[in-house]
Amino acid sequence: MEDELKALLQRVGLRIEHILTRKRFLQWQSADAQRLNRAVDIDAVHRRFVDKLYEHLGDFGPPAAILNDPAGVARLKHSQLDYYQRLWKGPYDRDYVRDRLLVGLVHQRVGVGLEWYLGAYRLYLSEMLGLLLGDAEQHAVYDSLLKIVFFDMTLAIDTYSAAQRHALEDSEARLARALRGSEDGIWEWDIEHDRLYLSERWTAMLGMPTEPSYCSRSWFDRVHPDDLPGLREAISAHLKGCSPSLAHEYRIRTRLGEYLWVLVRGVVERCDQGALRMAGSQTDISARKAAEACLRHAARHDALTGLANRLHLDELLREAQQRSHGRASALLFVDLDRFKLINDSLGHGAGDLVLVEVARRLAHCLRPGDHLARFGGDEFVALLGDLACEADAERVAQRMLDALRQPLQLGERTLSVSASIGIAPLYRDGQALDALQAADLALYRAKGAGKNQFALYCESLHSTAARQLELESALAQALTRNEFILHFQPICRIDRGRPYLAGVEALLRWHYNDTLVAPNEFIPVLEESGAIVPIGEWVLREACRQVRYWQQAGQAQLYCTVNLSIRQLQEPGFAALLTQVLRETGLPPSSLVLEITETLLMQDSELMLSSLHEIAALGVRLALDDFGTGYCSLGYLKRFPLDILKVDRSFIAAAPEDSDSVAISRAIIGLGHSLGLAVIAEGVERPEQLQFLIAEGCQNAQGYWFSRPRPADELQRLFSDEDRFEELWSLLPQSSPTQVSVER
Repeated sequence: MEDELKALLQRVGLRIEHILTRKRFLQWQSADAQRLNRAVDIDAVHRRFVDKLYEHLGDFGPPAAILNDPAGVARLKHSQLDYYQRLWKGPYDRDYVRDRLLVGLVHQRVGVGLEWYLGAYRLYLSEMLGLLLGDAEQHAVYDSLLKIVFFDMTLAIDTYSAAQRHALEDSEARLARALRGSEDGIWEWDIEHDRLYLSERWTAMLGMPTEPSYCSRSWFDRVHPDDLPGLREAISAHLKGCSPSLAHEYRIRTRLGEYLWVLVRGVVERCDQGALRMAGSQTDISARKAAEACLRHAARHDALTGLANRLHLDELLREAQQRSHGRASALLFVDLDRFKLINDSLGHGAGDLVLVEVARRLAHCLRPGDHLARFGGDEFVALLGDLACEADAERVAQRMLDALRQPLQLGERTLSVSASIGIAPLYRDGQALDALQAADLALYRAKGAGKNQFALYCESLHSTAARQLELESALAQALTRNEFILHFQPICRIDRGRPYLAGVEALLRWHYNDTLVAPNEFIPVLEESGAIVPIGEWVLREACRQVRYWQQAGQAQLYCTVNLSIRQLQEPGFAALLTQVLRETGLPPSSLVLEITETLLMQDSELMLSSLHEIAALGVRLALDDFGTGYCSLGYLKRFPLDILKVDRSFIAAAPEDSDSVAISRAIIGLGHSLGLAVIAEGVERPEQLQFLIAEGCQNAQGYWFSRPRPADELQRLFSDEDRFEELWSLLPQSSPTQVSVER
């Protein structure tokens, strides 16, 4: 009790100047003490009052509970008589204040509420007034005043107490929320009594049971043996004042026997009673430690597959080239074919699983001493040393291709994966090669040859790469030099007897150095560089201008299809540009069809959908090109405002002999009919194909059977009867409709 009173005095903070201030405010003077000291002996009065008070308290529930202990009541009465005696006799010094605080502490300890404490004071004052003043009317009035004043005092004290309790509860609630939301475990260690208090988060971190308190052994016995000396040393250094705080990383064992990396922080201080206590937090840093280990590993290895990375590969290459090259060595550059489709259709998580399995299969194809690295993305590099001959590298490459062709099970899906491989020696004619560049050139050759195969490096690949670089540089200036032209291929209506011309498809061609560069050489370059946007605008404007000219020259129902790049559609304000082109050229919107690919639809973004709807709102038609060659969902056919399906030439080429091609073509044509879409078959080159399409109810077709793509002036001669038709198709029936649409 003595220690508790000492701590209470410190918390109350009643220094001598505070006590004197209170006395001055109450106007207490020495004369007041003298008057009380000279008062008559009132011990008997006090005894009667105390008995009466306890009898009165028995009528009320809360204080009545205290009266059940006769011995306790006797002690309370005795101390209360001393209390009243001191009230009259003093002295009113520091000890007086101390004793009064002790009385308050005792009453609080036994459970006497403050309202009962003050109420008893009111009864005492009334009793004393009756003794001093008699039962006169003045005493009655003053007694009534005391009652209401003490009632008000209890209300005011209730307000103060409630506000303090509310502030304390808010503080405790904030602390509780912070502890619940914190990932840290909180601990406090009473060092002298070796009592350790651990928060629920601390114990939950280790799967330990929650108990009121532990001892230090509960903590230190779980520390990893290798880390325990360091932890003890860190604690000792802080206790000796050698460090401002405790901050130490170590491993600690969970209930399951596993070890976590944790960071402990803490500070030591002496509390009010002089006890030495240390408190702080403990944070699980296992994830950070694992990340640091991964970073160290990742400096030379790939995080996904565990293979060597590019940095490590460079080291291996330098080591291989520094060794004696008496025996052959080679580099295999492996790139998965169309791997992007797996990521786009199944997600990058599934793509990662495929890469891990591919790495495993490739590694199994190597010999001891060979190295496999992940170069990046879906690219792998194998370094083969100590080869009997360069043909051994080809055998390894073939094993890789065979291993990858085996079905790959991914959940409920069975995937087919293939790769292209470029092979290059580390040395050629005794001279070291830039093996990575050489193998990459060979890889490009393998992909160009149809993928799913390997190719060997040869000197001519350098000239091919140089040609590619030349084309890319020339393309940057081709538009300003007027090197682009448009060719037009007729699209014929075939379901109304003799085929007749219904529309044309505008196709971009490039004249470079007096030669015509194949579209598959330069179109991908335009797409990759972004130059397809301004050139695509030129194609759109030129095609609309030319077709409008033919309409005004007599082919009023002629329409034109133009291929649309995804980069064009992603340009802000493309619909506004399209409106401007139609207005400038005078071509009716219904005479223009924009062709988009399945790859574009697979973007399936709100921006893409909005742009397509803006185009459709103008009256321009949308055609889905090369339908059936990709992974486009059938749901896109209703989600997007499409008007036309184009059957890819790869299906028409094998019809009607190949049953699979026939089935696919028939399904696409039927799907178009059921959805109310027009269907155009591409790649018609033989009469058998034409008859097959007519029999299946396909309305439109194009291909070499009707005409190759022609420059505008050659097609103009056909329109002007200056050139003979091949009698396979005729011009549009002459009529003068004002609105032109794709016939269905």
